[in-house]
Amino acid sequence: MDMAKFLPVLLFLFSLCVAVQASHKVYTEFQSLHSEKTSQSIETLNLIQRTGYHFQPPKNWINDPNGPMYYNGLYHLFYQYNPKGAVWGNIVWAHSVSKDLINWEPLEPAIYPTDHFDINGCWSGSATILPGNKPVILYTGIDPENRQVQNYAIPKNYSDPYLREWVKPKDNPIVDPDRSVNASAFRDPTTAWYGKDGLWRIVVGSKRNHRGIAYLYRSRDFVHWVKAKRPLHSKDKTGMWECPDFFPVPLNGKNGVDTSFDGPDIKYVLKVSIDLTRYEYYTVGQYHQGIDRYVPDNTSVDGWSGLRYDYGNFYASKTFFDVDKNRRILWGWANESDTAKHDVAKGWAGIQTIPRELWLDSSGKQLIQWPIEELETLRGDKIQIKNHKLKMGEQIEIKGITAIQADVDVTFLLPSSLDSAEQFDPRWVNAQDVCALKGIKVEGGVGPFGLFTLASENLKEYTPVFFRIFKAPQKHVVLMCSDARSSSVRSGLYKPSFAGFVDVDLTDRKLSLRSLIDHSVVESFGAGGKTCITSRVYPTFTSLNDAHLFAFNYGKESITIESLNAWSMKRPQIN
Repeated sequence: MDMAKFLPVLLFLFSLCVAVQASHKVYTEFQSLHSEKTSQSIETLNLIQRTGYHFQPPKNWINDPNGPMYYNGLYHLFYQYNPKGAVWGNIVWAHSVSKDLINWEPLEPAIYPTDHFDINGCWSGSATILPGNKPVILYTGIDPENRQVQNYAIPKNYSDPYLREWVKPKDNPIVDPDRSVNASAFRDPTTAWYGKDGLWRIVVGSKRNHRGIAYLYRSRDFVHWVKAKRPLHSKDKTGMWECPDFFPVPLNGKNGVDTSFDGPDIKYVLKVSIDLTRYEYYTVGQYHQGIDRYVPDNTSVDGWSGLRYDYGNFYASKTFFDVDKNRRILWGWANESDTAKHDVAKGWAGIQTIPRELWLDSSGKQLIQWPIEELETLRGDKIQIKNHKLKMGEQIEIKGITAIQADVDVTFLLPSSLDSAEQFDPRWVNAQDVCALKGIKVEGGVGPFGLFTLASENLKEYTPVFFRIFKAPQKHVVLMCSDARSSSVRSGLYKPSFAGFVDVDLTDRKLSLRSLIDHSVVESFGAGGKTCITSRVYPTFTSLNDAHLFAFNYGKESITIESLNAWSMKRPQIN
């Protein structure tokens, strides 16, 4: 075997393992330690890096969002939480409630290790609303032999809209891995769905060798579960499938449907989180209920290079059907890109991204995501720019808002001719590689153009979010980047050039970009939510009153800001 051929892949995978902290990696030397002083004071770290309007608890580590649901007038979010420190360990199911998905009230943890079936851990899972408006949680427990088993919990008092107390019945575990299942890789049960045959179904993520597997289980009473002879779906060369999510989406419109919906004109989405790469990918396809098999449409790759919800720092996502507003909502976890030492110093790690409404694009080939409308209630001071032409090499500062905590929505008008666009190389398969190769310092024909976020005044530090246009034989190729390489002068940070391609029709010559800027996170939505990228960044020259925001064009062709609206964002009540 010629190992030279595989050296770039091996180096890439090694860099991922070094740079990205796994959700189940334990830093024993940091567990339960108090914060220590670093070169920046704890107070400064918290003021500058702690987010203003993203979900996070007052202190300590969080990761996967768990069991989101709407119940009796309240939204519930559970999440993996370490009550004793700012690194992964001692995990419980923390619990917060909200009336609007923006302002959150903390409650006592709902689930924590207490019994033989979860004594070594209460890991991720989902919530299902059973007939009679009775919620039930399914979650992964780690037993005394460190086997991963599936358990359930029910409210102690269904009349309490806060669902403050949960009971774990003694007949747990209800799904035990048989001999054919890898008991050390068997976790994260999905929201259940109900079939015409009167059976409930769930999927549990797993792997066999290098094949990712979504095992299917059926039950008539939600307590006794039987594994199907064949998985719902599996795919070779993908590795462990964590946090699977499986749900229907209507072919038309933005409305969502319940997971058990069985009507016409729908497709299904299967999303999996890849343990090795710390990325997620999804496919759109058909669910054949008679044989309980999911078959992806042949419109995107079923594998690592497939479609993603988000091409940045976004993992372990979970959706739920919001029955109150008839929509499907997506939550995702954005881990820190900082070192464990700095996390301990500031006393917290991890945030949840802004909840996103999710629906199927009119093409039927991919999903669209957009921040929930409730976020707009936080908008304050506003600045507006219309019909401003950005010539080659020009940048303008967007003043009049708080640039460290902002919502920016801009529509760019492209030149009448795209003939000067760079030629697209068909060997460019990975968008992140193209962004790293081109960046903003390589002048293009049409682009790079976009925003400099969380920038210092002299651009010694900045996080650019931008587009480049390429020409290919069939259509133009649009690259979207959120490049963290210049985001901070501090060493030891994970600073990738996140990127994704945007499948968009440029007939009207318009390309939109919305960025949610919040201290140490930039969530960006390209072309109305067709491509999304989340970056965690930690500028050192930026302060609360000295962050800057610019629009720029470093391409040869002029680009017009047709409209730009930017708002300072207020702080909601979060925990």
